[in-house]
Amino acid sequence: MLPAARLLSRFNPNTISWASFGVACIAGLLIFLSPGNWPFLLPLSAVAVLLSGFLDAVDGKVARLTGRASRRGDLLDHILDRYSDVVMIGAVAVSSWCNPYLGMLAIIGVLLTSYMGTQSQAVGAGRLYAGLLGRADRVVLLTVAPLIQALFMVIFADSSGRIFLGVYLSVFEIVMLWFAVVGNITAVQRAIEIWKKVRN
Repeated sequence: MLPAARLLSRFNPNTISWASFGVACIAGLLIFLSPGNWPFLLPLSAVAVLLSGFLDAVDGKVARLTGRASRRGDLLDHILDRYSDVVMIGAVAVSSWCNPYLGMLAIIGVLLTSYMGTQSQAVGAGRLYAGLLGRADRVVLLTVAPLIQALFMVIFADSSGRIFLGVYLSVFEIVMLWFAVVGNITAVQRAIEIWKKVRN
C-alpha cells in the first residue's frame, strides 16, 4: 500500500475517507439496481466495492506518511466504515437478490463484530482485529459475490440467479448468511478475548 499512499499523499486523509464512503454508496446503489441490468451493473458494483475498500485501506497510511494522523481522523474513519458496511450490505438486503430478514441478520453480525473491535480499545485492552470475519474479509466477499452471482445467472439462465442447496439461495444470500453466522461468532470470539484481557 505504500506506493499508493505516496501517490495519494497530496490529498487530505479525511478526504480519502469520504471518497471511500462515497464509492461505497455508489456500490450499494449499483447492487440495488442490478437485478434489472445485471450483466452491466454487477461487475461495476464489484469494482466499486473493491475501490472503496482500497481507499479505506490507504487513508490511514497516507495520514501516517504525511504526519497528519489524528484522533479525529481515526474517529471519522471508523464512523464512515460502519456507514459503508450498512449501505453496501443494506443495499443487498433490500434488493431482490436477498431475503430482507437474512440481510438484517447480516447487518447485525457485521455491526457487532466491529463494535467488539472498538469496544476492546474503549476498555483499555487495545484495538482488536481477531476473529473469523474482519473488514478486509467483508470487502473481498462483497467484491466476489456480484461476479459469482453474474456467473450463475449465465450458467443457470434463471432470472433470480438462485441455485439449489436444499433451498433456493442466491450467491448474495449465501454471503449474507455467512455474515450473519460468522459475524456473530467473531463478535463472541472478540468478547471472550476482551474478557480475558480486562482484569476488573
